[in-house]
Amino acid sequence: MRVHIDRDRCTGSGQCALLVPEVFDQGEDGLTLLLTEEPPEDSYEDVLQASLTCPTQVISVTD
Repeated sequence: MRVHIDRDRCTGSGQCALLVPEVFDQGEDGLTLLLTEEPPEDSYEDVLQASLTCPTQVISVTD
């Protein structure tokens, strides 16, 4: 699995960082930081949920 964030469209709601803190964080600017582009497979469901929960839909998940 690979994860990508479109930081240009991110509004910094922080839902992803709350759901999967081992993959997402928030930077000093309030926008999402991706801690790893290839999270472990056992976090797939959580990362997918974060992408679906994102209000601006800026998180993409590919296999």
